[in-house]
Amino acid sequence: MVKNLVYPSLKNKTFLVTGATGSFGTYFIKHLLKNYSAKKIIIYSRDELKQSELKDDLVQEFKNIKNVRFFIGDVRDYPRLLVASKNVDIIVHAAALKQVPTIEYNPFEAIKTNILGAQNIIQAAIENNVKKIIALSTDKASAPINLYGATKLASDKLFISANNIVGGKDIRFSVVRYGNVFGSRGSVVPFFIKHQSKDYFPITDKDMTRFHITLEQGIQFVLMSLVKMYGGEIFIPKLKSIKIVDLAKAIDPNKKIKIVGIREGEKLHEDMVTESESIHTIIYKDYLVIASESKLQKYNIKNIAKITNGKISNKRFSYTSNSENSFLTIDEIAREIKKIK
Repeated sequence: MVKNLVYPSLKNKTFLVTGATGSFGTYFIKHLLKNYSAKKIIIYSRDELKQSELKDDLVQEFKNIKNVRFFIGDVRDYPRLLVASKNVDIIVHAAALKQVPTIEYNPFEAIKTNILGAQNIIQAAIENNVKKIIALSTDKASAPINLYGATKLASDKLFISANNIVGGKDIRFSVVRYGNVFGSRGSVVPFFIKHQSKDYFPITDKDMTRFHITLEQGIQFVLMSLVKMYGGEIFIPKLKSIKIVDLAKAIDPNKKIKIVGIREGEKLHEDMVTESESIHTIIYKDYLVIASESKLQKYNIKNIAKITNGKISNKRFSYTSNSENSFLTIDEIAREIKKIK
């Protein structure tokens, strides 16, 4: 995993963060305020209550937040995005509908936010000459088996292909892909903690594994990707993994575990790179990059590998949470849990 660094080239910039009141957005904004002397930070989301709570939180922690702007808006609303992205240098697109069962029941709502919203971001960025745009994706976009993953795969394709239509403008679109953040809303950690008062921990499959990434690691990886991006890449961190059974034991080693069966749309292991994607993947020490082979893009896989001293694999491979990864021990998981409680 990449080290914690401050990148001078990202200082004194204007950032627009969509979905900014979520777990990632909140900590990303705080990181910018602490380390980057941002010219302006635009918080873009549709929940006025969460924005009000975030504003109170930022004022309490930082006192002076004169460079922070709060925009109520939806990524489905192109005219509003066009206003919000004016004079912006960098867009970090984190807004999405993410709850798998909810999306299965409300499919077109996810399409409107995750796919049409992505296209709105792209069009607004090109119209306003935003220099760099990073879209946050998910492991579920790799070989998707549920609608959430399918919508994010479509979103990823839109952002990558957007580099084909920028013309002579210096505008770059790339994607960051990783799994659920450890301890974030909707992840398994708070779910298990809530079940401490119950008779058992419900686990869908005894062999289930997940990648381990913290909010801090996710933020640092996005910042690194912003610095290194040429446009058209999917950045993937190399991570340790966790066995879900070990996670339950780390929370309470004495509680019983009940295998309840895998849920609809749920994967046994997290996928980051499929065999099909591996043939155009560049390998680095701490991360992987799925690069474009399109001749329409200025920087394709061979260009980027040569410029960055990356290695293109000469054989197919897959990168999943159960393949060739070191697993955190139960004690290591317990220490990680203490950090988020």
